[in-house]
Amino acid sequence: MLAMALAALDGTIVSTAVPQIVGDLGGFSVFSWLFSGYLLAVTVTLPVYGKLSDTFGRKPVLVCGISLFLLGSLLCAGAWDMAALIAFRVVQGLGGGAIQGTVQTVAADLYPLKERPRIQARLSTVWAVSAVAGPAVGGLLAAYADWRWIFLINLPVGAVAVWLILRHLHEPRRARDRKPRIDWAGALGVFACGGLLLTALVQGGVAWPWLSAPSLALFGAGALCAAATVATERRAAEPIIPGWVWKRRTIAAVNLALGALGLLMIAPTVFLPTYAQSVLGLGPIAAGFVLSVMTLSWPLSAALSSHVYNRIGFRRSALVGIGAAALILLAFPLLPYPGAPWQPALIMLLLGAALGIFQLPLIVGVQSTVRWAERGTATASVLFCRQVGQSVGAALFGAVANATLARHLATAPAAMRSGLPDDLDSVSHALEHPGSLSAPAADYLRRAVDTAVDHVYVGAAAAAVLAFLVLLFLAPRRFPVLPDGETD
Repeated sequence: MLAMALAALDGTIVSTAVPQIVGDLGGFSVFSWLFSGYLLAVTVTLPVYGKLSDTFGRKPVLVCGISLFLLGSLLCAGAWDMAALIAFRVVQGLGGGAIQGTVQTVAADLYPLKERPRIQARLSTVWAVSAVAGPAVGGLLAAYADWRWIFLINLPVGAVAVWLILRHLHEPRRARDRKPRIDWAGALGVFACGGLLLTALVQGGVAWPWLSAPSLALFGAGALCAAATVATERRAAEPIIPGWVWKRRTIAAVNLALGALGLLMIAPTVFLPTYAQSVLGLGPIAAGFVLSVMTLSWPLSAALSSHVYNRIGFRRSALVGIGAAALILLAFPLLPYPGAPWQPALIMLLLGAALGIFQLPLIVGVQSTVRWAERGTATASVLFCRQVGQSVGAALFGAVANATLARHLATAPAAMRSGLPDDLDSVSHALEHPGSLSAPAADYLRRAVDTAVDHVYVGAAAAAVLAFLVLLFLAPRRFPVLPDGETD
């Protein structure tokens, strides 16, 4: 849980201190790479660490991952400019990929199926506490100390985590038929392919237009690299991403379903704070609270989900959760304009409860269908697909929101059209500093933002429906769960 807290706190605690970091180091035009670089590193390393944990054990991978994360934190604290800080954030991400995947796998190793929901709910609680505490801690350190302390604070927490793991995590020695071989070519292919494609998704429409030369070059190079990686993995003796991950119906269906989950999660996490501040007129702290209520109901429903899936099964439990999530997301566009803050907060509370019933049964179910030597790879593939879904969702829904805004701004009354911004970020900034806007123009912009976020939530509901259909038609009715002794 301490190791998971390092990864969970990372995004929320850093985002609060961005103004101070930019004010000290400069680099406002590229500061988004503080998050994009970290996300890329985490995503592309998940499959690699999953395979390594199956080959060499969880303990060495987890200890090395935490150590790499702490090294990145120390380097970040000493960064001399924005380029150096971004590079050191990538180092952090290389360790964060080991933490996120391996902690989930260790939980499945240590606890039998009946007890697993309890420990998984505790891990979910770490994310919930981090979502609430991260902004507060980051704000306090940035305001009363120095932004460098948001990285240095990781060192004692990580040191205690490593000490506890070294002292108390004892893995049984496992016999091997042959000396393990590492698929370095496959690992390099996964790094390169994931890096190219995710960079194209993260930066497309932001740093350059979608149909520009950089986007087309990145997508083309990523497609060629993906083809080469698939060919390499087919010939590898122990591939980083083995073919059975997609050949087994249960794992393939869960991968696709959690990819859709990553897609739909972009709607609340990215666009709800903008909606709360621009449409409802809330401050940043109150807007963060509207979002954070989801992280309170999610671990609670996850903890109770075992009572559901023990009665009706993993697949039916997930179908109930994602079906309810689709209906809840579709309720968002029905909110009145401008509405009261408790209305979106209630929707987020219900959404967290629904997604807790959806996600945890699928992760526990997949981990229960594989043996020890496959569990790290299976868990990493699930988390990898969710991360890729988030990257695709950020690009897709960003395009939807900007297209909706562009249409509204293009059809604005001629009297207020001049001087109006032309994208979501500019609109949000204009509404935060409305001195240059007339009252009718400000109201028109708020209605445009309201409509744009409504369209994003409809898209998120479509992603939930996609996950529902995947589970309904691709997943087996009963997951082929192995007895606990056999999975060990």
